[in-house]
Amino acid sequence: MDIFSIITLFGGLALFLYGMRLMGDSLKEGSSGTLKKVMEKLTDNPLKALGLGILVTALIQSSTATIVITSGLVAAGILTLHQSLGIIIGANVGTTVTGQIIRLLGISDSATMWMRLFKPSTLAPIALIIGIVMIMFLKFKNSRTVGSIAMGFGILFTGLMNMTGAVDALSEKGVFDSLFANLGSNPVLGYITGAGVAFVLQSSSATVGILQAFSMSGQLTFKAIYAVIVGIYLGDCVTTAIVCSIGAKSDAKRVGIVNILFNLSETVLVLLVVTLLHQFGVIDKLWETTASPGLIANTNTVFNLSCALLLFPFAGIYEKLSKKIVKDEPAPVNKYQDKFDALSPAFFQTPALALRSCYDMLLTMIIAARANIEAAFSQITDWQDKRRRAIDEEEDYIDRMTDAVSNYMLSLNPHLKEDYHVKIIDQYYKVVTEIERLGDHATNISEIADELHELKLQFSDKAMHDLKVLKELIDRILDLARQAFEKRDGEAAAQIEPLEEVVDDMTSVLKEGHIARLRAGECNIDAGTCFLNLLSDIERISDLCSNIGVEVITRINPELESQTHDYMSSLHSGSSERFNHEYHAAHDEFFAKLSYEAEASADETEQEV
Repeated sequence: MDIFSIITLFGGLALFLYGMRLMGDSLKEGSSGTLKKVMEKLTDNPLKALGLGILVTALIQSSTATIVITSGLVAAGILTLHQSLGIIIGANVGTTVTGQIIRLLGISDSATMWMRLFKPSTLAPIALIIGIVMIMFLKFKNSRTVGSIAMGFGILFTGLMNMTGAVDALSEKGVFDSLFANLGSNPVLGYITGAGVAFVLQSSSATVGILQAFSMSGQLTFKAIYAVIVGIYLGDCVTTAIVCSIGAKSDAKRVGIVNILFNLSETVLVLLVVTLLHQFGVIDKLWETTASPGLIANTNTVFNLSCALLLFPFAGIYEKLSKKIVKDEPAPVNKYQDKFDALSPAFFQTPALALRSCYDMLLTMIIAARANIEAAFSQITDWQDKRRRAIDEEEDYIDRMTDAVSNYMLSLNPHLKEDYHVKIIDQYYKVVTEIERLGDHATNISEIADELHELKLQFSDKAMHDLKVLKELIDRILDLARQAFEKRDGEAAAQIEPLEEVVDDMTSVLKEGHIARLRAGECNIDAGTCFLNLLSDIERISDLCSNIGVEVITRINPELESQTHDYMSSLHSGSSERFNHEYHAAHDEFFAKLSYEAEASADETEQEV
């Protein structure tokens, strides 16, 4: 046995697997941004879902990735288990596209010039040249992704050529004669071989590709490869089921189980039909036919497509069986459980979906914090023990969501390859802290209300009037902060800072008014302390909203990222006409609503300035 040919064989295998991984990952990276929306829209009809599974898998070159993504969407509540059935079956058909591409190995040197352009020995260097040019010299938005796809394609075929060269050398020494003969005479051995290799490689496409490379030796026949191909289906789907089950809820686990059930059915159906056809002499000519890359690709496609069409009507049975195998979990007590489930490691290989889950969680946190602040303010005028407990419970949820999304982003970060994905997660890192602190201030306000209730204190009518005006202003800021983050709305974000400046002015004036009331004996000292603490919390809420707005603005205008301090300073120095106009308009609007004493205090402050 030639040790150097063995080294070449495994070196080619390494290149082939790496090229397939690079191409698949890059295809997922470039296309995953639209996968979620497409899956949501096209799964209302089972046939559409079947077609979608075929299309998506053909696009990203991995049935495992498609099914794992589907499992994540089911876990997140975006898809139901029933909607996922067609995608699962379609994914098994779509994975055959890779084999059809690899069949280009079978193009002979005597083919026409145009056909020889598609030979791996021609395609590989062309793809590698295109890839390196895209990565190193072109700088448009997706140039690196497109370049990586091309590089992966070129590396894949380079590995295949190395493998086939090594296989030819070893076949001349008779190394494979006995092995391939055993495969032909023992279908069980072939089945186990296919299942084992697919399980180890975690890819049916890669395993079929290796089989196609070995077929170039000319010593494989149909009777030796059909059982191997069928075994590949089981080996690949077991790995997929394991990945789907990690940390998943019931329906997400069932996605992997349905895939196993379908592939087991496919295995039984193919082996039964092929055995019967052979026994009746229908495929005698095919039985001893030498297997080529094209024959293997076609066999794989026919097996998968035929079984998908025949077994698709029984998809509902797979769903019922999966529910018997995987029992329902107890109903979650966490009302945000779907958001927690959406933070699935299954999305790490499709960063756009993972980042979408982060976005959904952050938006949920903003909405929860906003509602909690509203509830906390209600406690001041209408204290209720039930509401107080609800505020504390919601704050606990916000803290748990903060921990969950922060840890998820930390785990996701190493999987991000594109600069724009890195910029998104950088913004999320900063925003999550601001949102969590919004929730803290809701709790602070609630505790101030608790103190007022326990001491049987209340603010004066004038203080309550001015506080109502200030709350109207802070409500507007909170709504703008949510709109800015939710829609990446630069206009909404830009409106926050002038209003935040008015909040600063108003809290200063209200503090002066409070001191005046203390001097006049109109306000209790303990109530006055609560009032001052409340003003501080309101001021901090407006500051946090301002920070969220600034993060949205820098996301839209990356050039400001390193100049945030200068940008803010320029606004407050009066150099922005828009800022000045909006500040004065808001100042006039809200100060006109204050009590007479507060207006007077504001006039005195302006005169001193």
